[in-house]
Amino acid sequence: MQYARDAFAKLLKAHGIAGSMSCKGDCWDNAVVESFFGSLKSERVHWRSYQTREEARADIVEYITMFYNCRRLHSYLGYQSPDAFERNGQLANAA
Repeated sequence: MQYARDAFAKLLKAHGIAGSMSCKGDCWDNAVVESFFGSLKSERVHWRSYQTREEARADIVEYITMFYNCRRLHSYLGYQSPDAFERNGQLANAA
């Protein structure tokens, strides 16, 4: 695993970043990001055919900034978008 290599760990430490890796087989440890990538793939990427990495990058950034954060309703956030949830001052109470 690339992210577990010594050089990467040293780079994180040099920048004051604590690395976080789940235990082997602990699917719940990274559930939030796994859910996000599932949504990204099923709602956007699987329906597109990108010709270049730049085209893919631009489309994914657009999905995140213009749809996922602004308009997509999230059940965990009381069926609000992340932007609306943050605007309503609920971010501090989410955890």
